[in-house]
Amino acid sequence: MTGSDIPSSFRLAYVPGVTPTKWVRVWRERLPGTSLELVQATAAEAPELLAGGGADAGLVRLPVDRSVLSAIPLYTETTVVVIPKDHVATAAEEVSLAELSDEIVLHPLDDLLDWETLPGRPAVERPATTADAIELVAAGVGVLLVPQSLARLHHRKDLTYRPVPEAPGSRVALSWPEAEITPDLVEEFIGIVRGRTVNSTRGRAATPPRPTSKAKDKAKDKAKGKRAGTGGGSGGGRNKPAAGRKPPSGGRAGGQGGKRGKPRGR
Repeated sequence: MTGSDIPSSFRLAYVPGVTPTKWVRVWRERLPGTSLELVQATAAEAPELLAGGGADAGLVRLPVDRSVLSAIPLYTETTVVVIPKDHVATAAEEVSLAELSDEIVLHPLDDLLDWETLPGRPAVERPATTADAIELVAAGVGVLLVPQSLARLHHRKDLTYRPVPEAPGSRVALSWPEAEITPDLVEEFIGIVRGRTVNSTRGRAATPPRPTSKAKDKAKDKAKGKRAGTGGGSGGGRNKPAAGRKPPSGGRAGGQGGKRGKPRGR
């Protein structure tokens, strides 16, 4: 991909809690002539944005519709419980779901976690957003379970959080519109996210070409030449004496008379 074939820009969508900074920095170092435009979207909006062509690729939260979007899972976030700083659970390094059984656990409409059974006691009403739920936690109404990055995003001085290992995690993925051939700039970003170096083969693995009949003949001739150079009888090198044995001294040409008789005693 060279010259005018390179698009002038690349649009990357990302959802709250995901930080694309390090990948954007590598992109700008490798492709200084192709600008990268960041497009922020909610977790619910991002798949529709990609499918509609509003971005070339996106850092989204799974699941997505795989019949419409391709996706490469990148990592799974730890789930934490957001609690007031004076909550009894702050005494522990981790919190179990059983320890939340008597708590009102807020379940916002934009919840990102795939619960089989919601922990704790339900609130009277579901908050519209995670940001609204954070305000309710600060007001002492209940507690909230979210991916750790969202707890950091909505940080407040009067709140803290603790990991909940038993809770389902939130999976983050790189996604783009499904196509028979992945666009070159998407392949470039896939390589950056996966840590490929500048000289690494991008995307699709190249199939090594099969040798032609001419190349095969040349290889055979080369192999014959090597065998002829090492064999005896056609100009090969002289045979060296076996290791540890001295060559016969004073022998006649042709290999006969290698020994002299001893003089008889008089």
